[in-house]
Amino acid sequence: MSGDYQLVQLRSGAQTLFSASYGEKMHPGLGPAAEAELLYVRQLQIRERLQSGAGEFVVWDIGLGGAANATALLRATREIPGQLRIVSFDNTAEPLAFALNNAAALNYPVGYENQLAELLDLRSAQFQNGNCSVEWEFHLGDFPAWLERRAPSRPVDAIESQRAETVLGAPAPHAIFYDAFSPAKNPAMWTLPVFENLFRALDSAQPCALTTYSRSTLLRATLLLAGFFVGVGHATGMKEETTIAANRLDLITEPLNVRWLERAVRSDSAEPLHEPVYRRQKLSPETWERLRAHPQFRAIDV
Repeated sequence: MSGDYQLVQLRSGAQTLFSASYGEKMHPGLGPAAEAELLYVRQLQIRERLQSGAGEFVVWDIGLGGAANATALLRATREIPGQLRIVSFDNTAEPLAFALNNAAALNYPVGYENQLAELLDLRSAQFQNGNCSVEWEFHLGDFPAWLERRAPSRPVDAIESQRAETVLGAPAPHAIFYDAFSPAKNPAMWTLPVFENLFRALDSAQPCALTTYSRSTLLRATLLLAGFFVGVGHATGMKEETTIAANRLDLITEPLNVRWLERAVRSDSAEPLHEPVYRRQKLSPETWERLRAHPQFRAIDV
């Protein structure tokens, strides 16, 4: 995909990356820096959780792209004493190289050029970011295939948590940035098996929250069936809502409710993708019954 990426200017005035092969912009609403800070860092309360926790705080950055989300995380946490590990995933390093070569125009990579270059060349970087000690690794390749190989057959429990890094090839996350191209353009990243494997990869004794830009009924049904609790996420300029999911209900301030279930059963695009082919389909009777039985809705008479 040589030459796939180019700079485009958004209505906000910010520059961002456009992928010709996917036909989509990265961070098309507020722009890379503002959208990453609002949608991922602030919504997941990264600063507060890093300050209040002990030991290493792990963020899985799924869809590294041009590293806008990761650099927003670095800027937000640089004054907090602690240990941060970023585990980034992407099937190409091209947008990262493009962002580094266009750092001045994009602005958000400025100040982290050396770390981005090291990550690009060595697939890892260790550095002091203000008061915060950072380890950053980059897994280049097919994320669904990696996850299928690495995920255990069930969520990692407290006894196994010390073995998590060996089992998974990466430590279990406290927070997940999920920022792949859209289901219509990149369905392999949005299937039910992917999110089931992602949920299994979590340490059940460790709170973890995930956020993503999509608010689709298909995605939210997928997350629920995979085992997550799911709620309404912050607006991001172009989108009135996004989605937040977690393995603990108390990490979600606005959980999906009975009205969402009623809309889901009427939707013509709610059935999860069971294979990496995008299509629109109403909920099957089996999926509807599984959604109704989810712990999030168990007390709701639908």
